Order: sequence, then C-alpha cells, then structure tokens
Amino acid sequence: MLPPIDEAVLQQNPDFAALYKTLTTAVLNDDGSTKADHSRKEREAVQKELQSHRLKSAKQHLLAQALSSATPPDAAAAKPPTAGPRRGPRAQLPTPAAATTPTAADISPELLELLILLPQLLEEANTLPAESTALLLSTPPFSSLPDLLPQLAPLVSSTLHSAALSLARIANPTTNPSYLHRSIPALPSHAASLSGPALASAKSDLTTSRLKTAAAAADLLSAQTSVLTTLLRSVEAKHGTVARSLELRAEDVALAAQRAEVRADTALWTARRDVYSPAARSALRGYAAHLRDSTLRMEESLRTLEAQLGEYGVSAGGEGEKGRRRDGSGGGGGGEGKERTMREMARVYREMGKQLEEVRGDLERLGKA
Repeated sequence: MLPPIDEAVLQQNPDFAALYKTLTTAVLNDDGSTKADHSRKEREAVQKELQSHRLKSAKQHLLAQALSSATPPDAAAAKPPTAGPRRGPRAQLPTPAAATTPTAADISPELLELLILLPQLLEEANTLPAESTALLLSTPPFSSLPDLLPQLAPLVSSTLHSAALSLARIANPTTNPSYLHRSIPALPSHAASLSGPALASAKSDLTTSRLKTAAAAADLLSAQTSVLTTLLRSVEAKHGTVARSLELRAEDVALAAQRAEVRADTALWTARRDVYSPAARSALRGYAAHLRDSTLRMEESLRTLEAQLGEYGVSAGGEGEKGRRRDGSGGGGGGEGKERTMREMARVYREMGKQLEEVRGDLERLGKA
C-alpha cells in the first residue's frame, strides 16, 4: 500500500502533489507494484495455480482435522427430541446428519481404527509413493472404507458443522444462536472480504482518516494557542503597568472624593453650630414642646365638642342619617325625633333673627323720619 501524504504537504508543494497523483493513478498500483508489468499474465496464472493448490491443501487439512477430532456422541445426546409444539424461533428440528450419526455404543472397532489411521494417511498422501498408497488402501482397515463410509460421513459432517458454527459465531457475534447455521454459507465471502482488496481499501481509508484527524488536531492546537495568546494579552492589558497605573489613579481619586465628603459634612455641622446657638436650640426645643401640647389640647377640645353634638343627636362626621350611621349612635326613633326637633328649633331661631333684624330696620327708619 502506498503511504498516504498529508494534505497540508500537498497544498504547500503543488509540484510534488502532481507527481504523487501521477504515481498513484497512472504508474503504480495500490500495493506499490508497477502497472506497466509485461509478465503480469504469467504471474496471475501462477497465482491462480498456487491458489488452487492452497485450496486443495486446505480441504485436505480440514478433512484430516475433522477425522482426528471426530468423536461419536453419547446415546442420550444423539437421541432426537420428542415431538411437541414449537415454542418460539429458537426451536429447531434435528438435522439429517445428527439423526443418522452413530453413537459410541454403535461404533465398530474397524471404524475406530479407521478414524485413528485416516488423518495420518491424509497428511502423508502427498509424500508417499503411489505403490505404497495403493498397498495401504488394499489393506484392512482401509480396505473396508467403502463399507464404513455411511457411518464415517455423519461423524465428519457433524465435526465440520460444529467448527463452521464456531466460525460463524466469531464472524457474527450479534446474531441469534438459533440462526447461526444460516451464516455458514457466507463464511467464504466473509473471509475473502477480510483478507482481500476490501481490507487494503479499509486500511487506506483508516490511514487517510488518521491523517485528517491529525491535521484537525493540529488546527485545533493552533486555535487554542491563538486563544491563549489573546487571553494572555487581555490579562496583561488588565493587570499590566498601564492598567495598574490607572487603577492606582482611580483609587487616589476615590480617596480624594471621600476626603471632600468628610470636609463638607464637617463644614455643615460647623455652620449649624454657628447659626444655632445653645439658647436658640433650647428655644426651638421649647417651641416644639409647645406645639405638641397645643396639638393635644386641640384634639381634646375636638373630642369634647363631638361629645356635645352627640348629646343633641348630631354626629360630628356629618348631618342626618349618614352621620349617625358612621358614629354608631342615634339609631332609634327617639334620636331621629330629637334631631328633627333641634333642626326645627334652629330654623325657627334663624327666622326669628331675620324678623328681629327687619323690625330693627323699620324702627330705625321710623326714628329717622
């Protein structure tokens, strides 16, 4: 894989960026090999042949491992489940291989010997001569392989199925265990995606993302540096020499204002002391006491007059019914009659006064005449 280049380097060096683009797109492949390769077809043919040999060797190895690890199940484990209602998605029917797998009680000595010897034969098959291989296959227990194959195949199939389920569980950790058998056919494509061009592309994308993240982190650190610089400048402006001088001048002005306020208060009290002598202050205190006494006497006289009016049936708060209701007195019929009598007497008194004035005026005119 070609090493990725930081975008900042490409932006700062445009000629190198053009060269890098030409190399990555027209000259070199993603793995660093040249695109102008004349022996590519021969190499691809060799790689295909090597892949076929690898596949054959892998199949042989898997078969040998399955034979060496194949163990017949117990009778209780191999017993199929009883028929009953299906409860939920996890209930499964037994597979045909599990239904026909021989148990440990049913296995024969010939099959047991075949399980022990077959893995070694498969591992040494490529190194043994053809005559030795033919001789071994014609000798028991290998000669009974066609007859024992119906019993051997379920054991190997069950072992391979268990190994495939383990791989499917590792490849799909979030899948429900009841549905893992559905992921077994997709294991080859999943393995190819993990070790093919997709993996190289993912690594390249990851490296590119890391470079972008590093560039973003560098920009962030630069921004933080500028912020800290601005903060330091503001702190220096606030607590520097000029700011300290201004602060001291402000404190000096505040102290001068306080001194001026104290001097003004002192001058005010001095002026009051000069204007108001002790005799004047004593006279003012006596006059204030006299005013308080006069106020008390006026209030007492007012209460006395209100009481006298109440005896005549007239309330001090107002005349008539409103005055009586506010005062709380004169609620009966006698009080109303007394008030009417007093009002009538006042009216007659006013009329008599007017008549007397008229008579005096007539007498004065007669005396002048």
